[in-house]
Amino acid sequence: MSPTAPPALLFTAPGCPHCPGVKAALLKLHEEGVIGTLEVISVTDQPQQAAALGIRTVPWLRLGEFILTGAQRPQQLRRWAERAGDPAAMSDYLSELLATGGLAEAERLLRAQPQQLPALLALLQNEESPIQVRLGVSAILEGFEGDEPLRALLPQLIALSAHPDHRLRSDGCHLLGLSHDEGARAALLRCQHDPHPEVREIATEALLSLPPGSTTD
Repeated sequence: MSPTAPPALLFTAPGCPHCPGVKAALLKLHEEGVIGTLEVISVTDQPQQAAALGIRTVPWLRLGEFILTGAQRPQQLRRWAERAGDPAAMSDYLSELLATGGLAEAERLLRAQPQQLPALLALLQNEESPIQVRLGVSAILEGFEGDEPLRALLPQLIALSAHPDHRLRSDGCHLLGLSHDEGARAALLRCQHDPHPEVREIATEALLSLPPGSTTD
């Protein structure tokens, strides 16, 4: 078994048509050493644990840092198991989740694992991200307004505010304002002199969200 093989936690329910197939595929991956520990729990046996995890449908699977629900093909499970721990994989996972209406699931995952927030910034900067994904990224990041996980992204947000694309500079300014962090002030003051009017406007608005201080340089 690989030392990086991810653990798997599977919730099932009696009568679930897809649960046996997912369980069988996971058992095979476990035998091959592709996944580490495998724990299978029935929601009827542990309803409180299921509720605490926000489980609304089965099969529900936490595979490493990924959460997968519903029917899953064996090759899908193998793909995510082999990519567990890869930072780029989290961006791909969140992109698929947001593109298929999984905003609430993505929000729950990132609340539980805020260290994965940089994966959202990667999606924001990806020109190929569809509009539904970009809107989902913005909604999730806005939900962290004033919170430590968003403030922890300050270096990346400052870099985003200097991006060659004015749309991403605008996004960076908006998120810097949502951080409510004094460390964002210098970047926003710089952006007040940006060549693009949209960036200048958003930077000025964002400065109003920071602690009281000078808003001119």
